[in-house]
Amino acid sequence: MFTLNKEILISLGAELTTAEIKQQPDLWSETYHLFLEKSGELKAFLQKMSERHERVRIIFTGAGTSAYVGDTVTPYLKEKVDEKQWDLMSVPTTAIVSNPYQFLKSDIPTLLISFARSGNSPESVATVELARQIVKDLYQITITCSKEGKLAKLAGGDERNLLLLMTDKSNDQGFAMTGSYTCMTLTALLIFDSISDGEKWDIVNNIRLMGESVIRREKDIEKMAAADFERIIYLGSGGFEGLAREAQLKILELTAGKVATAFDSSLGFRHGPKSFVNEKAAVFGFVSNNPYTRQYDLDILNELKQDQIAPLVCAISAEGDTLFSGDTFLFDGNAGEVPDAYMSLPFIMVGQMIALLAAIKVGNKPDTPSPSGTVNRVVKGVTIHKYTEEKEEGSSHSI
Repeated sequence: MFTLNKEILISLGAELTTAEIKQQPDLWSETYHLFLEKSGELKAFLQKMSERHERVRIIFTGAGTSAYVGDTVTPYLKEKVDEKQWDLMSVPTTAIVSNPYQFLKSDIPTLLISFARSGNSPESVATVELARQIVKDLYQITITCSKEGKLAKLAGGDERNLLLLMTDKSNDQGFAMTGSYTCMTLTALLIFDSISDGEKWDIVNNIRLMGESVIRREKDIEKMAAADFERIIYLGSGGFEGLAREAQLKILELTAGKVATAFDSSLGFRHGPKSFVNEKAAVFGFVSNNPYTRQYDLDILNELKQDQIAPLVCAISAEGDTLFSGDTFLFDGNAGEVPDAYMSLPFIMVGQMIALLAAIKVGNKPDTPSPSGTVNRVVKGVTIHKYTEEKEEGSSHSI
């Protein structure tokens, strides 16, 4: 796909998606420099909160892929922050809007971190409005790819809402979120990771090189995508479970459901979902760089290989002391030293490419995979209902 000329890509309906996958390694370097420009302001913003409040609830939120940003980063960041000070949660806007009383509490200081490509999703806007309505001490960081979106405009003039705009190129024009997902994921990691800015730059350089290697190794991914499958399963542990969900969504979106998908954690898969495996299934496992967690990721892949049911069982992994005995898309060099959360960026590029190729394989157009309008680039058809807080006698919490 990366070597095809523009005319062929247009005829395949894949020009935008292909270019947006390919440009991601360059966008990650730009994202780091945008973070550096805002780092002083970010530190001051967070410092004020820590001085005012003993503990702050942080909610990472978004809809669809934007929600999976929070799912991807939260497990790692819970290791890195002082949990006596910061209570990290990942909650989709789609859950907050329907059940605000379960997540937004008037007497709990809250930092709402909104992830959004366009910033125009009805649930994302409604979540901000609900948080403003319910939470007394509300702070926000709005991480979005569009300065013209409603979320960006809501941040204007609000000293308690810090706006972080991603590089313009991350505002994907294709249907599926690719660079928008990876740039927002990287930004969240850069903000809250406790390592030095120099160490962060070293990691960004490493993952950029890994991303470039995905582009060079397109032929390897083509071989995997050419396997005889009608369903795809992604597995991973910790933040890689969130990544697995994002990877399966890319398949579901770009093939318009013509390829069935599933995702799970490496350990959770045996508890029923493994019955999804058949002779037309391809299984991909994101393998952790943590030696302890890695054992569980490899155990399920080896088990699936020994079952001899799925025609393709493949690990997506960095070099390590132990490797999967079967098919592996392997990152070498310093990849084994990169924390899992950052590895999500080059790992998802493999998933994005598999989705792109699967869409072409089933005769779908990746840039406009749903011509019927059943689903849209920015969701439509959502009715936001007015929320009225009620008080129970003797209770200070809204219900």
